[in-house]
Parts: sequence; structure tokens; C-alpha cells
Amino acid sequence: MPSSDKAMQAFVYGMVLFSKVFSYGAVSFATESRPAATAYSAALSSLTGVIVDTRTVLTRRRGESRMYTLTVPDSSDCARVFDHFGHDDKAASLRINRANIDSEEELPFFLRGAFLVCGSVTDPEKDYHMEFVVPHMNLAKDLSRLIGEIEIISCQANMVRRKGSYVVYIKGSDSIADMLAYMGAPMASLEIIQQKIYRSVRNKANRQRNSDVANSNKTASAAAKQLAAILKIRQTMGLEALTAELRELALLREEHPEYNLRELGESLSTPISRSGVNHRLNRLMEIAEENGDDGSAT
Repeated sequence: MPSSDKAMQAFVYGMVLFSKVFSYGAVSFATESRPAATAYSAALSSLTGVIVDTRTVLTRRRGESRMYTLTVPDSSDCARVFDHFGHDDKAASLRINRANIDSEEELPFFLRGAFLVCGSVTDPEKDYHMEFVVPHMNLAKDLSRLIGEIEIISCQANMVRRKGSYVVYIKGSDSIADMLAYMGAPMASLEIIQQKIYRSVRNKANRQRNSDVANSNKTASAAAKQLAAILKIRQTMGLEALTAELRELALLREEHPEYNLRELGESLSTPISRSGVNHRLNRLMEIAEENGDDGSAT
């Protein structure tokens, strides 16, 4: 859960705004995810003081599962929540009120809340696809525009209509991994990166026919951790803060995730040995760890 008041405001706003029902007279959310239901109820009650009613029913979709339906039963509480986030019940359509996202620091929390209630990512072993299913057209347009404005990750969000809803989606493993890391889900981001590298290494192994699968997996796993570290440096201190030697290696690793240590060393402007490359990569990972996170990542 977000630790600061402003972060909590943005997080809860993302959840209620993109839930199925958010209006002056009704606030509700339905999900099969127990963690999402728990976070929604706890965060909304903590921020606004309203009572959230939770009902659970057993469904048979995709086998037996539980559907959690959360509502704010008191109509005056619904109006209070609507007013709390600065919305006018006379407005023609629901839009993002950016006053609830006080600065760039609050935006990841807002997107995390939105993703929690309406987002999903396709299994990276099958495809690379992230989407937000939004009930209103203008709200979907606002979200797509907002994602496109995030300079640090340069994601391109597209929009399509599907079964009465509007889907804002992101394609491409790099964009999805960056977005997950930005929203505070580094482990999910690492899984995407590792799966991409595994595919790349596996394809190279198939072409060469003399590569060992176990070594491929080891290379993919190590490279994924290195890329995650480089991504963290890029999003915190920036690659420009690194020495020229470390910056060159970081960019080379991003461009060639399938390269082994020998290939990386031979591709540098001034070639170095495998041990030299390994030493620099370890230094990059140390720098990323030193920058760390603020404890808000999930």
C-alpha cells in the first residue's frame, strides 16, 4: 500500500475511477481476485472513511471460483466519494481529474490502482500484451494519452472497442516490462524480460545447434537480472550518471540481450576480457541495488 497521503489519494482514485461503476449515486467493483478486492476495500475506507460492503458468490466460469462484489451501500457516501475526487455529477462524461495526480511521483500509483481493477497481462510464454478494459470512451482516451506522456518509459498505448467497453492496450515486451516496473511490479517486469531473453537465446541456440539448453537458460536468467538492474538505473539516476565504460556496456547489453560475456567484451569500442565484462556488469547491479526502491513496490 502507498505510504504517503498523496500517493494513497492517487492509488485509490485509479481504482474507483476505472472500476465498473463510479458515479454520484453508485460506487462498486467486481473481481475474481481476492487481493484486488482486499486492496480496494481497505484503501477506499482508509482514505474516505466510507463503509464498503463485500459480497462473495461462487461461480463456475473457468471452473469453480469466487466473485467478489464490493459496493458503497450508502448513497450519501457514494456522493461523498464522488465529490472527494472533484467530480461533478452534471458533467457530460467521466474524465480523469488530474488534480488527483499531484505530480509525476503520484502517477505510478494512479496507474497501479487502475491496473488493479481493470488491467491484465497475457502470459509472456504465449504473447506480449497488456491491457486496461475501460467502461467509458473519453476515460479510455484520457488514459491512453496519459500513458503516452510518460517520458521515462516511452510507451505507446492504443485503443480499441470490444463488447461495449474500450480497451487501452500496450504491445511489445520492452514496453510492457517498462510499464510494470514503472507501476511498482519489478518481479512481473523481470519475468517478461527473462521470457523474452529466453526466447532470443533459444532461437540462437537452435540456429547454431551446438548450444546447450541449460547454458541458454543460465545466460537468459543472468541477462534478465542485468537488464532489470539497468532499467532501475535508467529510471532512477539515469544512465548518463554512469561512467563512460559502464554506460557503453549498459547500452550494449540492452541492445543485445542474447550476447554472452565474450561477445559483449568483443563488441565494446575497446574490447575487454570476459572477466572484465563480468566485473562491470556486477558493478551495474551494485549501483542498481544502491539506488534501491522506496519500499512502495509490490
